[in-house]
Amino acid sequence: MQLVGYEPSGRGSALLLSDGSGDVDRRPLAAGDDLAYALGDRHCAGAVADGTHVSCDRPSAPYCDYHTNTWVCARCTGTCLKDEMDCDEEHAVYIAAFAPETFKVGVTKRRRLETRLREQGADRAAHVHTVSNGRVARELEADIATRLVDRVRTGPKVAALAAAVDETAWAAALREFDVIDRFEFDYGMALETRPVRETIASGTVVGVKGRLLVLVNGGTTYAVDMRDLVGYDLETGRSDRSLQSSLGSFG
Repeated sequence: MQLVGYEPSGRGSALLLSDGSGDVDRRPLAAGDDLAYALGDRHCAGAVADGTHVSCDRPSAPYCDYHTNTWVCARCTGTCLKDEMDCDEEHAVYIAAFAPETFKVGVTKRRRLETRLREQGADRAAHVHTVSNGRVARELEADIATRLVDRVRTGPKVAALAAAVDETAWAAALREFDVIDRFEFDYGMALETRPVRETIASGTVVGVKGRLLVLVNGGTTYAVDMRDLVGYDLETGRSDRSLQSSLGSFG
């Protein structure tokens, strides 16, 4: 069985598993659930389309060159990189906050705004522009990105798990905008200390924030970037490899 994908918060939170037959099993990740998978070899996760998995045994992970999708819209700054522009529906430009004071500009289709923010694990967000298409949205994003970041790596997102948004810094970041709507998200995790970052698939689920899966294993709380799990062959049974423990687990 191979872990071939995941669904972040905002889309139900699940691991996607395949036994090589083409079927994809969705393993929901609800707080209190126990996961008991040991990680085996890792290789290309292939592709999942319309609920069917196409396997691949090439050694590159999580995807080989044949199965790496390049989403040109993610690199767009207003000049369309496709043969024909197809982002001609209403788009939103937003500022997302990751505690304590990382603020990211982004764009998405207006109808997907709240879902997109939850998929990223944003703590708070502000909708600052609504425009007629993606081209205009990307132009605005590129301009704002000269002052704010336009991507947030996993490290700051792990740090945000046990932090609160700096109110003063958040207010300052929004000062230049006429805010259309505000969002504040609760992922159901009250963590007092930052989890240890690890790549495991065994333990008790605390919750999911964006693509970060939070697990308790052996008295230590771990944060797992689910993308780091994609491509691994899984064996049923808890991992027996040594894990880094937090100092609190020895108290």
